[in-house]
Amino acid sequence: MGTDWSVLPAPEDDGAARHLAGMALPVIGLSATHGQAVDLSALSGLTVVFAYPKTGRPDRATPDGWDMIPGAKGCTPQSCAFRDLYQDLKAVGVDHLFGLSTQDSAWQQEAVARLHLPYPLLSDADLALTKALNLPVFEHTGEVLHRRLTMILRDGVIEDVIYPVFPPDENARDVVARLSKG
Repeated sequence: MGTDWSVLPAPEDDGAARHLAGMALPVIGLSATHGQAVDLSALSGLTVVFAYPKTGRPDRATPDGWDMIPGAKGCTPQSCAFRDLYQDLKAVGVDHLFGLSTQDSAWQQEAVARLHLPYPLLSDADLALTKALNLPVFEHTGEVLHRRLTMILRDGVIEDVIYPVFPPDENARDVVARLSKG
C-alpha cells in the first residue's frame, strides 16, 4: 500500500528556488554511487537532477518527527518513480539522470542496490554544490538536508526547476510531462 500523501503536511513554495532557472552550474565534482566523480557543469545534453532530503534504510528507525516535516517523507517513492519511468525519461530526451542528497556515497549505495536504481545518486556531503547554488535546505537532528526539488539542465545550465515537489512519487511523471511539451 502506498503513502496517503493527504495526511502529510505539503511543502509550500517559499521562493527559495526562484533564483535557480538560468544559472550555470559551477565546476564541482560530486561523488557518485557508480564510483566516478560527476561534474554537472560538464555534461552535455539534457540532465535531470532531483534533490531529496534523505534516503531511509530498513535497518534504521526513521528520525523522530520526520513525517511531519513538510515534504520530508517520500525519498524512496520518488527514487522508485524515477526508476520506473527511466525509459520514459530517456524517450523524451533525458541524457543523464541523478538523485542528489547530502548523504555520503556509502549510504547512498545501499539505496541504489536495494531499490535497483538504474541511475547513480550524487553526494553533496560537503555541501559544495548546495552552497554554490544556494539550494533550499532544512536542518533536522543536526544534519543539513535538501528540500525536495528537481532541476532540468541543458548543457550545464539550469533550464527549469520544479519546487516544491509534492507528492514525491509524482515527480518523475511531472518531469516526463514537462519535457514532452517541448
